[in-house]
Amino acid sequence: MALFEALYGKRCRSLIHWSEMGERVTFGPDVVREAEEKVRLARQRLAAVQSRQKSYAGKRRRELEFTVGDRVFVKVSPMRGVMRFGVRGKLSPQYVGPFEVLERIGAVAYRVALPPKLAGVHNVFHVSNLRKYIRNSTHVLEYEPVELREDMLYEEYPMCVLDRE
Repeated sequence: MALFEALYGKRCRSLIHWSEMGERVTFGPDVVREAEEKVRLARQRLAAVQSRQKSYAGKRRRELEFTVGDRVFVKVSPMRGVMRFGVRGKLSPQYVGPFEVLERIGAVAYRVALPPKLAGVHNVFHVSNLRKYIRNSTHVLEYEPVELREDMLYEEYPMCVLDRE
């Protein structure tokens, strides 16, 4: 049932039928009371549906809070196949980072310190696009400087032997 029909008890006439003028119906107190009852019923049902949808959405939602100085990952793209941060494809990472949280903005947004190469990206993100970074020593790659000779060549050699015959 359309809203117009619920309010007035008749179908909405399109512009084609404007030429057909019928008998004018006067609205008495019974018709007005009936319309108010239909509006009240429609509002109650809408509130019930909204409450049900909120409970369904709230089941999988988790409350996240970060403090200033925390390290977080930033979600690259909420949709698959969308190019963000210059990376495209199904094998592109979902999250980039970690970045430091600079400040909290409102109840659900955070300002993040992005590197200069991401200067074109706005640095305020919704909490649902952030993931907490948990420091792990296995994530850190050890860096050894390359020793160059005077003729700008270097020698490659294996770091360790994994298997022997």
